[in-house]
Amino acid sequence: MSKLEIRPATADEFSTAIGWAVAEGWNPGLDDLSVFHNTDPNGFLMGWRDGRPVSSISVVKYNDDFGFLGFYIVHPDFRGMGDGMAIWNAGMDYLKGCTVGLDGVIDQQQNYQRSGFLLSGRNIRFSGVPNMERPSANAVNLCAYEQTNFDALSKFDAEHFQFERHNFLTGWMDSENSSRQTIFALKDSEICGYGTVRQCHTGYKIAPLFARDPAVAYEILFALNATLPAGSEISIDVPEINLQAGNIARQIGLAPVFETARMYAGNAPELPISQIFGITTFELG
Repeated sequence: MSKLEIRPATADEFSTAIGWAVAEGWNPGLDDLSVFHNTDPNGFLMGWRDGRPVSSISVVKYNDDFGFLGFYIVHPDFRGMGDGMAIWNAGMDYLKGCTVGLDGVIDQQQNYQRSGFLLSGRNIRFSGVPNMERPSANAVNLCAYEQTNFDALSKFDAEHFQFERHNFLTGWMDSENSSRQTIFALKDSEICGYGTVRQCHTGYKIAPLFARDPAVAYEILFALNATLPAGSEISIDVPEINLQAGNIARQIGLAPVFETARMYAGNAPELPISQIFGITTFELG
């Protein structure tokens, strides 16, 4: 067997890792790859043996200070051979000097702790077919992306992510992509919330859902759900400590099905968790 080769993968090459993620039950969006890869084309690594892809990791660098790690997968046929640790080390070397975030599944959290990652909080995935009542009063004006100033969007998003992510948002808000729709809430002409729904391999995900208060979050969630075919299953990844977000998910009939630990190596961002009703992704933060 040949020596393991690790290098940045093209988007087409990394589509193999998307398939692995589907097999692991992670349920990525149908059109995630192009947006993810364009955020940092050098941050999607794969390992090959004899020309066959055997491992993957994404290490997206948002700036010189912060990166996020995801898609850490080794093909089942090659586990236990050291290929996972090799690509992990290559990814962490790429992010050297950065605070690094990740969402770790339960059975890997101790391994991440040994690598210097500390628990910041848990994210709970709620899923199901929602049963929503129309809001009794509209406290905000809802609009589509085309009616929103990108600089204002970027500023609002950065409040809830800590860092600006222009490359990511440009693709995520692509109004020509029919598999994703975004709705904004405006109050006194200022953005006070936004959410995106996207089609996944199974059902739909609401991600992110940022709002100044629970009433705004509910209005955005109701409007996003109204764009979907009747009876569609939705999922939303909720920070566990945002109790109001969890209450909304349960009130509309969603149930917890999965959890991850948000962990950081380095200084964890100080985020307004009470305004984060759904995180963006497990893969890119």
